[in-house]
Amino acid sequence: MNALSRRRFLQLLGLSSAAAAAPTLLRAQAQSVVPAATTNRVVVVGGGFAGATVAKYLRLWGGAAVDVTLVEANPSHVSCILSNLVLNNSMSLSQITFNYAALQQKYGVRIVTGKAVGIEGKALRLADGQRLDYERLVLAPGIAFLPVPGLKMNKVPHAWQAGPQTTLLQRQLAAMPAGGTFVMTIPPAPYRCPPGPYERACLVADYLKRNKPGSKVIVLDANPKIMAEEHTFSTAFNQTHAGIIEYRPGVTLNQVDSRQRIAKTSQGDVKASVLNVIPTQQAGGIVASAGLIPAGQRWAPVNPLSYESTLLPGVHIIGDAQGTGQPKSGHIANAEAKVCADAILRAFAGEAPDPAPVTNSACYSPITANTASWLTAVYAYNPNTGLMEVVPDSFGEAPAPTQGNYEKMFDWAAGLFGDTFA
Repeated sequence: MNALSRRRFLQLLGLSSAAAAAPTLLRAQAQSVVPAATTNRVVVVGGGFAGATVAKYLRLWGGAAVDVTLVEANPSHVSCILSNLVLNNSMSLSQITFNYAALQQKYGVRIVTGKAVGIEGKALRLADGQRLDYERLVLAPGIAFLPVPGLKMNKVPHAWQAGPQTTLLQRQLAAMPAGGTFVMTIPPAPYRCPPGPYERACLVADYLKRNKPGSKVIVLDANPKIMAEEHTFSTAFNQTHAGIIEYRPGVTLNQVDSRQRIAKTSQGDVKASVLNVIPTQQAGGIVASAGLIPAGQRWAPVNPLSYESTLLPGVHIIGDAQGTGQPKSGHIANAEAKVCADAILRAFAGEAPDPAPVTNSACYSPITANTASWLTAVYAYNPNTGLMEVVPDSFGEAPAPTQGNYEKMFDWAAGLFGDTFA
C-alpha cells in the first residue's frame, strides 16, 4: 500500500461512521416500534460482521426496550476483508483488528467473552456453565472446516480465518526460496468470500514476481471454473500474471502430506514449497452442534424474511452460516444483520417481517500491489420461490483492475468496518 492510501485508510477508520442506510429497514429506526414498557432479551453469538452489526443495530433501532448481549470467544475480531494484503506486507493484522468497546460504550451492548456450547429451552449455555436467557437468539458463528486427511494446519495453513494463520502463511511466503512453488487449493462452493482465493493467487503471484524470481503459483480448484469475477481473474491469470499462475479447475483434494507439503489430488500429487490448503466449509460452532443443519447439508436453512431457523423457532442464523443462497462475505453479512434486526424488532412489536427485504453484496479484489477490481450485486426476496435472488441488471463488475479502484477499496472497507464496529 502506498503512503497516501495507508494514511487515507487510517483516517477513515478514525471517523465515527454514520448509520448506513439500507433499503426496507427505516421503520425499525423508530424506538417506539417496540413497546417501551417491555424489555426484550436478545443474545447474539459471534462478533464478526454479522454478529457485531445485528447487536449494534438492535440497540440503535430498538433503544432501551431491547437488551442485547453479544457472546464472543475472542476479545477482538480480525477481518478477513483485506487480510490477503498482509501476505504481501501491504498491511498489518493490527490494521484490520477491531474490538467491541464501541458496541459496549456507545450502544449499550453487553459483551460476554465465552464459547457457546448448547441451547436449552430459551437459554444459551456457555462452556463455563453460564446460562443466558433470551426471547430471541441470533447465531453468527461463521464457518467451520471439514476435515482433510493428513492436514496439519500448524504446518499447512488455510489463512481463511484471519489471525495467526495469516501470519503463518506470510512467514512461509517470506521464507520461500526463489524458484519455489506456491500451491493453493480452493474448496467446492459455496465457501467464504467467493473471489478471495483467486485474489490471493494474484497477490501471491505479484509478490513472487517482485521478490522471488522464477517462482510460480499453482491453483488447484475443486470447482469446474472460476467462481467469481471470471473475466477479471481469467485475464489476470493469463495476461497480468502469465507464466507465473497455473490454474487447474476440477481438481479434488483427497489427502495432504503436511510434512512434505504434498497435495494428493484426483489429478495426482502436487509438491509445494509453500502449501496453502483451504478446506471445504460448513456452518460453524453452535449452529452445527445444535443440530440446525439438516443431514447431508453444510449450511443452516432459514426464512430469508427474518433469518429465523426453519428448524428451531426463535433462533436466527446470519452471516456465513446461513443457507439462503446468498454469497458468504462480510459486506452481505452486514446487510443480512440489518434485515434480521428489523425482523426481530417487528416481532417484538407483534408485527410480521418486511415482506420485501433487499441486500447487497459488494467487494473489491486487489489484483496487484496497486490495482484492484470490484464486484457488486443486489439481492431481493422472490415470494414465488421463497429465495433471495439477484435483481436483474444489478450485477456489476469492474471492466478492468485500476489503481483508482485500489484506492477506493480502502474507503469501502473503512466504511464497512465503521458501520460494523464503530
